[in-house]
Amino acid sequence: MARVKRERDRFVGFVLAGVDNIPSADKLRGHARFADDCTLVVDSGVRVRFERAVIATGSSPAIPPFLRGAGERLVVNDDIFDWDTLPGSVAVFGPGVIGLELGQALHRLGVRVHMFGKDRLVGPFTDSAIREYAERTFASEFALDADAKIRRIEKVGDAVELDQLGSDGETRTITVDYVIAATGRSPNVRNLGLEHTSLKLDARGVPLFDRETMRCGESHIFIAGDANNDLPLLHEAADEGRIAGENAAAYPCVRPGLRRTPLAAVFSDPQLAVVGSRFADLQRDEFVIGEASFEDQGRSRVMLRNRGLLHVYADMYSGAFLGAEMIGPDAEHIAHLLAWAHQAGMTVEGMLEMPFYHPVVEEGLRTALRDAKAKLDHARSEREPLAA
Repeated sequence: MARVKRERDRFVGFVLAGVDNIPSADKLRGHARFADDCTLVVDSGVRVRFERAVIATGSSPAIPPFLRGAGERLVVNDDIFDWDTLPGSVAVFGPGVIGLELGQALHRLGVRVHMFGKDRLVGPFTDSAIREYAERTFASEFALDADAKIRRIEKVGDAVELDQLGSDGETRTITVDYVIAATGRSPNVRNLGLEHTSLKLDARGVPLFDRETMRCGESHIFIAGDANNDLPLLHEAADEGRIAGENAAAYPCVRPGLRRTPLAAVFSDPQLAVVGSRFADLQRDEFVIGEASFEDQGRSRVMLRNRGLLHVYADMYSGAFLGAEMIGPDAEHIAHLLAWAHQAGMTVEGMLEMPFYHPVVEEGLRTALRDAKAKLDHARSEREPLAA
């Protein structure tokens, strides 16, 4: 843990140094609010007139009100990295990216973990088969209720009591040392005075913007990173920051920037990944699913890491690779291969022409692609007599 803290401080230090190195004459420290479309008011009352602005205020943990019953025993992910000793038990709310990574890590460090979700959502998945596989996999390692019914959360002494309604209709009480809120994040747009501008806002108070240019409506204001609540990932924030900064500097000459293929990974064990279009983004009956299990995949079995399921999606007519959802070994690396293929506009047939070494986990990807091609060939053969 001491090493983790040192590495954290090292990485954060680079960011802080970048800000510190900005000449004092070029920066103001304080909380800024919009007074109108061209004016900011900083803490002390200093008014700043601007020609262009970039909103890059990040995000903060979103904590549902019902968790507040845990009092000071309610923590978020950042708090965990300040711990010097491990608690005996925790309740983790939210089996998403943060919840799965931290919850599994704490479990493997000897902490008794109870994880609770809602509507059977697990990880970043929208494909029910992949999501259900993930739920079974993690539930076999620690207590996971992906559709929990919690009736009470209350701090009692130095612990927290939770009343959980079981599938049998009976209520049982669980006692833990801490409750971890891993229930998503909210964009830091409150208290910015955006209501004093002419910007149109969505239901969460985030300015409506063009994700290709990062421009808010037709204004001279741009937004980037977690503040826009689009794709809250570091590599996406870096791309957005560059696009927003360049367009703000060049305004009124605003140009679309490079938005790469969506790519997300969860560093659990097994790993999770989503690339390109998700299952939920696709039109039913217009794509086929190529499937591969890693339970019998050669390299995965040899490494004793043979848990996983991969679905690749291909356009029914063109054979274009559309996206994928996956749980399995080395998903982060397979996801990169798929992201490159997706951004290059490759077809399933073209991907199968690429080299696959033996024995490697990536051969599981080839299995899924072959399955997709077979389904595409069948679909085409079904259509051809009709065309004739």
